[in-house]
Amino acid sequence: MLTETDTTILQESLPFWDQLNGNQKELLKSGSSLMKYAKNSNVHSDNSQCVGMLLVKSGSLRVYMLSEEGREITLYRIYSGEVCVLSASCVLKSITFDVYIDAVEASEVIQVSSASISSVMNQNIYAECFAYKMATERFSNVMWAMQQILFMSFDRRLAIFLLDEAAALHSQEIKMTHEQIARLMGSAREVVTRMLKYFSSEGYVELSRGTVKILDKNKLKNLA
Repeated sequence: MLTETDTTILQESLPFWDQLNGNQKELLKSGSSLMKYAKNSNVHSDNSQCVGMLLVKSGSLRVYMLSEEGREITLYRIYSGEVCVLSASCVLKSITFDVYIDAVEASEVIQVSSASISSVMNQNIYAECFAYKMATERFSNVMWAMQQILFMSFDRRLAIFLLDEAAALHSQEIKMTHEQIARLMGSAREVVTRMLKYFSSEGYVELSRGTVKILDKNKLKNLA
């Protein structure tokens, strides 16, 4: 069961809440729980039980695909206040591929069980429309990720990544190792290191242990 504060967060994050009847509201509340995940821990994988709908209370999650060779391709990130429905593939029958979800940092997640969200979606058209709208928006993120990987040069991809991270963190300092950046970008550490050193030599960024500090955002924007 959720605390009163967590229940309020759930209500405010679901735009269809006022369109639910009393039984449907109670079903979502009783079927929700607060889960805590350590940094880099797995939230969902292809062989795990369907976790349902995820609402990030704090921290951030990474949704990615895994190739047969073990290569990870990040599809998108989920930040505080955002909802993930691709984790409920058992509910959204049109989703036929597996995704993995990891906690990028220590995170608190309100998890709505697949049984609860499925039941409410079957009863309420507003809930169903919300779920498919969110899925459609996430597919736009997926297509953007694919476009970057297939058609963009790596320097441009890295510039976009650094700018996006800085915007999400509201800071010019990105506290990540080269290995972490490579993992999030679906690349090799050596490639990331080489390009970051080039960015540093050009005055775009400053490198220190476990940190990349943006020095010239405009030059990165021009590159991106």
